[in-house]
Amino acid sequence: MFKPIPVAIGLRYLRAKRRNGFISFISLASIAGIALGVTALITTLAVMSGFQREIRDRMLQMAAHATVSAYGEPLTDWQRAVDAAIADKRVAGAAPYIEKETLLSGARNQPALVRGVLPDQESKVSVLASKKIMKQGSLESLTPGSYNIVLGKELAMWLGVGVGDSVVMMTSDFRSTPMGALPQLKRFTVSGIFEAGYNEFDKGLAVVNLHDIQRVLRMGDGVTGVRLKLHDMDLAWDVARDLALRLGGPYNVSDWTSDNANMFRALKMEKTIMAILLSLIIAMGAFNLVSSQVMLVTDKQADIAILRTLGLTPRGVMQVFVVQGTLIGVIGTVLGVIGGIVLTLNLEHILKAIENVLGVQLLPEDVYYITGLPTDLQSSDVVAIAAVALAMAFLATIYPAWRAARTAPAEALRYE
Repeated sequence: MFKPIPVAIGLRYLRAKRRNGFISFISLASIAGIALGVTALITTLAVMSGFQREIRDRMLQMAAHATVSAYGEPLTDWQRAVDAAIADKRVAGAAPYIEKETLLSGARNQPALVRGVLPDQESKVSVLASKKIMKQGSLESLTPGSYNIVLGKELAMWLGVGVGDSVVMMTSDFRSTPMGALPQLKRFTVSGIFEAGYNEFDKGLAVVNLHDIQRVLRMGDGVTGVRLKLHDMDLAWDVARDLALRLGGPYNVSDWTSDNANMFRALKMEKTIMAILLSLIIAMGAFNLVSSQVMLVTDKQADIAILRTLGLTPRGVMQVFVVQGTLIGVIGTVLGVIGGIVLTLNLEHILKAIENVLGVQLLPEDVYYITGLPTDLQSSDVVAIAAVALAMAFLATIYPAWRAARTAPAEALRYE
């Protein structure tokens, strides 16, 4: 009794039985369509966010959050840079490194990025030394002067080598000899194999001792730069820039977002396109809502005429059908949000149940790096999807409600 008249009548129309059962069926189809679209969109975006998080985490367990390197020449005073970085409370760890593009030769040739590290400090900035990553050998085998090398699993396979075999490293630097300019060559012994679960590292990264690569490249005590691991990786650029300013002089600053900008931009674009495509399912439910509302307006011509003669304004008539149609959208959206959250939280169990019933492995370990369905249910995505669904439902009610408001009472009651 305390509700406005248009809202009360709209709620009554929603609860009342229809004389035309087909209208009720179309209304239920509208609710189902909106709910299905919202459920599919929430689940899909959660899975895509989960894959994006998984890729990012696997990448950052081997890559630095940020790097500070000398501009155009080796960084000789790297110990001061490491000490300055550790003094920053935002930095969890810092270590020097050398990186060089090379050609490795075993049974076959394969280009690779060789990274020189100090084994006792590498654990401060990556998990390379962990037993989970090292499948054979250990990082401690990279002692100075041993000229040992640790290879990614895929890289070792492409080179056709294993632990104990030798590989030849060839760099683009040339040295003068009586026979002319020859490339730098050095033989290394494979002492370990790691698997990071990220193709860029497993197929393209080799790790050696920092002092060994310094001798090969004739860098003296210089290094490429300093790698940083932070407590909050979102502050990577600010922390690296502040460190470069404290050190003074020209330095190159980079972080994990800029180093992998193309990949993250592609993942974001893929997620956006998928969201747009799946929004069409919600749009189909909205179109069904337009149909049901138009048929309802036609069915309620006499009621509209009576309401008009009792003093309800055209605006009030329009509000009646806007309320009734919007409530259908709200019901569909709420059911879709609940269904999407429940499906996302139980997706891993559902996948295992399907595999058990079919007797197959949908994501085999020998084909995919990620063998499960990681999910990352973000509240911002859920809110955005619900807002889009409600907006579509509201827009779908405007034309039928406007048409109802234009109903002439005399014309509607002529044949009643």
